[in-house]
Amino acid sequence: MSDAKSRFVWHELLTTDTKAGGGFFSKLAGWKTEAAPNMPEYTLFKAGGRQVAGMMALPHEAAAMHVPPNWLSYVSTSSADDTSRKAEALGGKVLKAPADIPTYGRFAVLQDPQGAAFAVFQPAGAPPDGPPTVDFSWHELATTDWRAALSFYGSLFGWEATDSMDMGPELGTYQMYGWKGETLGGIFNKSKQMPGPPNWLPYIKVKDAKTTAVLVKKLGGKIVNGPMEVPGGSWIAQGLDLQGAFFAVHSDKPVVAAKPAAKKKPATAKAAAKKKPAAKKKTAAASKKKAAPKKKVAPKKTAAPKRKPAKKVKRGKKR
Repeated sequence: MSDAKSRFVWHELLTTDTKAGGGFFSKLAGWKTEAAPNMPEYTLFKAGGRQVAGMMALPHEAAAMHVPPNWLSYVSTSSADDTSRKAEALGGKVLKAPADIPTYGRFAVLQDPQGAAFAVFQPAGAPPDGPPTVDFSWHELATTDWRAALSFYGSLFGWEATDSMDMGPELGTYQMYGWKGETLGGIFNKSKQMPGPPNWLPYIKVKDAKTTAVLVKKLGGKIVNGPMEVPGGSWIAQGLDLQGAFFAVHSDKPVVAAKPAAKKKPATAKAAAKKKPAAKKKTAAASKKKAAPKKKVAPKKTAAPKRKPAKKVKRGKKR
């Protein structure tokens, strides 16, 4: 039976330098860092007093296996133990057996059949309900067999296929998945050029992915993809922090503000003088007004008739 609360509820940065990692993501996302109560080795990322993510040193066993710094995504469950056993039955692995986090709950780190790591979290109280965390807006799985991966997660968490799109001959289908009609992310087959094993990539929600990409470079990080517009009008960028942790950011489609109506300039005496009065509609009264007399055209002078020369009077000879 699938878990009724199968949502992403927590994200954790595992890094080789917590001080540098904390400084980088605090500036990138506008977060603040704070030591977790009764857990000095664990750092909390906070925004406006709200806990948004966590950070800890990359475990020695992971480093020994050459696992690079990374972001680990947690999915809620009503039983970390039951979910771990089911993951193994479906062909997955248990990387870290279920264990308690004092006052918080119980967790386990698992791996799907294709090799992507993820975690499950059983809260001390009731499993969280409602929409996914707003600080991470998308969860993407790059794998070697997206159909098999979706089948695994569908059996484990009840996720189902939603929309899909063709990304071309190199990457093929980008299959989106969700839970109870709500899309949570996408799954696709990684290309041969993409380094590393299959992995989950959570997208950090930012105000503007384009300006964030510029900031990443200023902070010493590296942008490996983007910034780019994706279907729907939103923007994403993917990069590496100073320790090599792969991360991504996402911003919503920019809202184009309507252009304000041009303000009418106050009339001035000078402007008023230049302004031509609007043509008045002829009215009956106006039509009675005598039109200004047209300038008379001087009549053409009639050529004076040619005067016939007077007949010469023949003077007779005097007789």
